[in-house]
Amino acid sequence: PHRHLHLRELGHRHKGRPSLQRAASSLRLIGNQDSSPLTMSSIKIECVLRENCRCGESPVWEEASSSLLFVDIPAKKVCRWDSLSKRVQQVTLDAPVSSVALRQGGGYVATVGTKFCVLNWEDHSAVALASVDEDKRNNRFNDGKVDPAGRYFAGTMAEEMAPAVLERHQGSLYSLFPDHHVEKYFDQVDISNGLDWSLDHKIFYYIDSLSYSVDAFDYDLQTGKISNRRSIYKLEKEEQIPDGMCIDAEGKLWVACYNGGRVIRVDPETGKRLRTVKLPVVKTTSCCFGGKDYSEMYVTCARDGMDPEGLVQQPEAGGIFKITGLGVKGIPPYPYAG
Repeated sequence: PHRHLHLRELGHRHKGRPSLQRAASSLRLIGNQDSSPLTMSSIKIECVLRENCRCGESPVWEEASSSLLFVDIPAKKVCRWDSLSKRVQQVTLDAPVSSVALRQGGGYVATVGTKFCVLNWEDHSAVALASVDEDKRNNRFNDGKVDPAGRYFAGTMAEEMAPAVLERHQGSLYSLFPDHHVEKYFDQVDISNGLDWSLDHKIFYYIDSLSYSVDAFDYDLQTGKISNRRSIYKLEKEEQIPDGMCIDAEGKLWVACYNGGRVIRVDPETGKRLRTVKLPVVKTTSCCFGGKDYSEMYVTCARDGMDPEGLVQQPEAGGIFKITGLGVKGIPPYPYAG
């Protein structure tokens, strides 16, 4: 159908804007809908870092340093925020950096342009391990995450040709194995996005944003093979576009909703939304658990595509948000085994 998609229009496809809560974001939030009395808790949301990310993404908690790693894709930056000192360090690379992950034995890996790379934090460089989509010069990686066996899964998409204009069906999903060989799972992807694995390591969860769906696959831990794709949750109109995703210690999924200003908790077995937590910014992009015992949630967001009025109304757009009081914990991220 439409090969060129205007993301700006996508955000307004569904009539009715998400109601933004313009109170100070550090105050307790009332946006805790869909909860049973058993899960009600006093949620606190605060902007812990006013980073002004153009497109913040891929939050990952590093327990060893009590730090949050994240990227700013178009700014070509990987950032590390120390939750104890409150200082942020960054490495700027020579291509869009779309995801970052821990590496077994220390250090990091990242997806940079169309390359899987080892990130050398000390000398601010990236060394390529493998390259993909070499026949598609306009592509770049988007979201990525390491699986329970230490493989680095990541998908691609077409780079925007002009602000908020994108060619559809150009992306694919890949994984980088510990021996540095790459496997391709499927193509025809619009915007490869959130991904995670069930607690029993038998199901792979995946988001291609423009399908407005969270999908599940049967997953083989030993081989990394995936099969039997099905939709487990279709986003509602006001939830807008599914973006990044993470799993909690109860096996439920948390999905950041781009242009929806919220994260939602979904039961992948029943397909029901269990909870909605609204943030004081509209372009929420991804989420992860971190902090002591993985009891805090960190949410990234974007500024790109917002008009001046929107930026005045949402001064914390592009910041890093911490949500406490959810009453549920996450699990540690898996490190890349190569």
